[in-house]
Amino acid sequence: IIRKDIEKEFKEVIGDRIAAICADHQVTVDYAFQDSNDIPGTLPEGRTKPWGTGQAVLAAKNILSTPFIVINADDYYGKEGFRAVHEYLVNGGKSCMAGFVLKNTLSDNGGVTRGICKMDEQNNLTEVVETKNIVKTATGAEADGVAVDVNSLVSMNMWGLTPDFLTTLGDGFQEFFEKEVPGNPLKAEFLIPIFIGEQLEQGKMSVKVLKTNDTWYGMTYHEDVAAVKDSFKKMLENGVYKADLFCDL
Repeated sequence: IIRKDIEKEFKEVIGDRIAAICADHQVTVDYAFQDSNDIPGTLPEGRTKPWGTGQAVLAAKNILSTPFIVINADDYYGKEGFRAVHEYLVNGGKSCMAGFVLKNTLSDNGGVTRGICKMDEQNNLTEVVETKNIVKTATGAEADGVAVDVNSLVSMNMWGLTPDFLTTLGDGFQEFFEKEVPGNPLKAEFLIPIFIGEQLEQGKMSVKVLKTNDTWYGMTYHEDVAAVKDSFKKMLENGVYKADLFCDL
C-alpha cells in the first residue's frame, strides 16, 4: 500500500525489482493506493497529512479476499513471527498479533516507545499499554526511572486479520470521521492499534498474542543504521537468508 503521488518513484526504485523477483517464484504483487480523498466525507481545507494506518489498510479492501498480515513497511520482523501468524490464520484463526519480546526490540542508542501487551490466561490480548522512553540498563530496561520487564511481549504492529475485519474497520473509519475529524481536521489519524484497542475494550473483538523470539529491527536513531547493516550481514553469513532472497521458496 503506497501513496499515489510516489507510485512512479516507488516502482522505479523498489517495486519493479520486487515484482520481477516474485514473478519468477509465482508470487503475485498487487498495488493499493492510499488516497487522502478516499474518505466518508469532504477533505478538510488545508489537510495534507495522510489519514493513518487504518485508512491505508482500507485502501486494499478490494484486493483482499483471504486472511492477511499487516506490517510496517520500513521495519524488519524476522521469519518466526510471519510463520506463527500464517499458521494461526490458515488454521481458522480470526485475529492475532505477533508479540515480540521487549529486549529484542530495544535500541542501543536511546529511548523508544513500545506498546506492552497485557493478556489473559489464554494469551488473548486485553490491553496494549503505550510506554514511552524505554532505555536499556545494566540490569535490563527502565522507563523514566521505573524498571520494565524486558521479557514482556510488545506489539510492533504485526497483525493477522481477516476480510471480515475490513467491514468493521470501515465502520470505524466512518465513526472516526464523524466524531474525531471535526475537532482536529488537519492532524487526526485513524490508526490500526488504537482502533483494535477500542474494539477490545468494548468486547467486540478477540486478538490472540503469538510470541516470537525474533529480533525486530527498526531505525529509530541514525546510529542504528550501522548496527542493522551488521546484523543483516551476519544473517547472510549464518544462512538465515540467501543472497538471492527468494531462491529457497
